[in-house]
Amino acid sequence: MHNATSRFHSTRVAHLLAAVTLLICALPLASHAAGGLTATVPAPSIDAKSYILVDFRTGAVLAEKNADERVEPASLTKIMTVYAASHALKEGLIHIEDEVTISKKAWKMEGSRMFLEVGKTVSVDMLLNGIVIQSGNDASVALAEHVSGSEEVFVGLMNKHARDLGMTNTSFSDATGLPDPNNYTTARDLATLSAALIREFPEEYKRSSVKEFTFNGIRQHNRNRMLMRDATVDGIKTGHTESAGYCLISSAVRDGMRVISAVMGTASDDARTEASYALLNYGYRFFETRQLYEAKQVVAQPQVWGGAAETVALGSAQPVWATLPRGRFKDVKAVAKLDEPIMAPVQAGQVLGKMVLNLEDREITELPLAALADVPEGSLFSRLYDDLRLMLK
Repeated sequence: MHNATSRFHSTRVAHLLAAVTLLICALPLASHAAGGLTATVPAPSIDAKSYILVDFRTGAVLAEKNADERVEPASLTKIMTVYAASHALKEGLIHIEDEVTISKKAWKMEGSRMFLEVGKTVSVDMLLNGIVIQSGNDASVALAEHVSGSEEVFVGLMNKHARDLGMTNTSFSDATGLPDPNNYTTARDLATLSAALIREFPEEYKRSSVKEFTFNGIRQHNRNRMLMRDATVDGIKTGHTESAGYCLISSAVRDGMRVISAVMGTASDDARTEASYALLNYGYRFFETRQLYEAKQVVAQPQVWGGAAETVALGSAQPVWATLPRGRFKDVKAVAKLDEPIMAPVQAGQVLGKMVLNLEDREITELPLAALADVPEGSLFSRLYDDLRLMLK
């Protein structure tokens, strides 16, 4: 592949360069660990075992501390319980109106509870509310048994989903998050899981914003105090055991930008709330996320040799979003690197190069450029003519 700047139509040059000057990168979670960009102002000092702050849409890491250190998830485990149950609902293995008979094992669960009664039946819908809003250990076991027949089998399902999501430092040993040597995770993995829940199951995620729930005559409040403190926060989950400390996954949306914070191992409920609030404010104050290109927007039109058309329109099949530190977008440079010469026939979707984005002589990220339409071969005369031109070139 020859690294050559593509030939743009003059009407597209100004548009492309204007968009590129706005671009920092669509940072993956790994970019920060490899020396990714940071804001001009350092992240707030957070007294926690570990934490991470990420942009939901792009996965850009905005701040982190010991994000890959293994920690106990406590009741944050229930995010995976809900995620796995949501998959079962989507696949038709269970149904939201199913009535679940409460087992003795579920009824006897200690810790936070929905106050289920053994032998009674409760709908899947109610159990999900009990897990998300009340953090019910009893509800978690009851739902696990309904999905997989036993909590043990359900845990295997939880760990499969974790592997599928790339949660490489996570292991679950139960559906509730009780202390166990085989129950561990990281702040980064929990942020990945939380983003997947929001992205794949937005209707189930909405339960996270409900502030209170009454069942069996008992009224309980959502333990996530961020819901009462910040109107932009709509989730996600608290967790606490003596060994894990106080943990909190929060997510908020401001001006169309969603961020997720995972705070692990603080000393108190107040501490996890203050830490989460500080991280969210930091993310919104010093970073921004915006769409740079629409799906199938033309960003380059290089020449096609031997084709029925002289050029082929290139762009991305998906919308392109980017997260950037405020004040740095003006420093980014973009170069289109194409497979040249481009010979007909060309098929729509065929990748013909990439756009490389650089900051301070460092490659930040790259965007595949694919043909947006077919370009069939031209006539015999046009092909011979282009062959001659290529020979002379």
